[in-house]
Amino acid sequence: MTITLITGANKGIGFETAKQLLAAGHTVYLGARDIERGEKAAAALGARFVRLDVTDEASVDSALEKIDADEGRLDVLVHNAGVLGLGEVDGPSALRVFDTNAVGIVRVTEAALPLLRRSAAPTVVTVSSSAGSFWAVNNPERPEFSLPTLLYSASKSAATMLTVQYAKAYPEIKFNTVEPGTTATDMTADFGIGRSPEESAKVVVRLATLGADGPTGTLQDENGELPW
Repeated sequence: MTITLITGANKGIGFETAKQLLAAGHTVYLGARDIERGEKAAAALGARFVRLDVTDEASVDSALEKIDADEGRLDVLVHNAGVLGLGEVDGPSALRVFDTNAVGIVRVTEAALPLLRRSAAPTVVTVSSSAGSFWAVNNPERPEFSLPTLLYSASKSAATMLTVQYAKAYPEIKFNTVEPGTTATDMTADFGIGRSPEESAKVVVRLATLGADGPTGTLQDENGELPW
């Protein structure tokens, strides 16, 4: 049985990723900040709920301690929690966006490492964005070129760099980032664009179910590796 934790999984891509991994036979721990919404989502899927706020050290530690007590290991970690951070750009806004989208990855990864090391095939997937790719945002032919997402894009660059550095630091664990595609979620409601979360979750699931010969330290979309 593959033991999987997904952060920010009570809705959107995280919820659909949980649904698809459950169908693939994983035991899924659905992490969410809001207890009521998280428990409702987990019950709807048949997943196991853990309260997990990636910006709260105690919450992260408690969630991983529960998984440790229940399972003794973690095979797959999916960093899905994130915020868009549109609106006024100032110090507090930057701190909030980076705390969720980048520092949160460090909090959860560090807490999960002891459990991942007990897995026969540990895998970490970070839902990042090509909006954080230097190649994409400097390419006039790409939609990212004109996106007004200053803090989001910068924080996703940090998320991808964290993935590359973790992959180098822990070669026995697969670390990859994924651009799931423009998706219609609460985060993109202001833009009125995107495909279904179900379609985008397939991209995340592919990287969450890599074989032993799969890549590590990459940024990928549904077509393969992306430059960044």
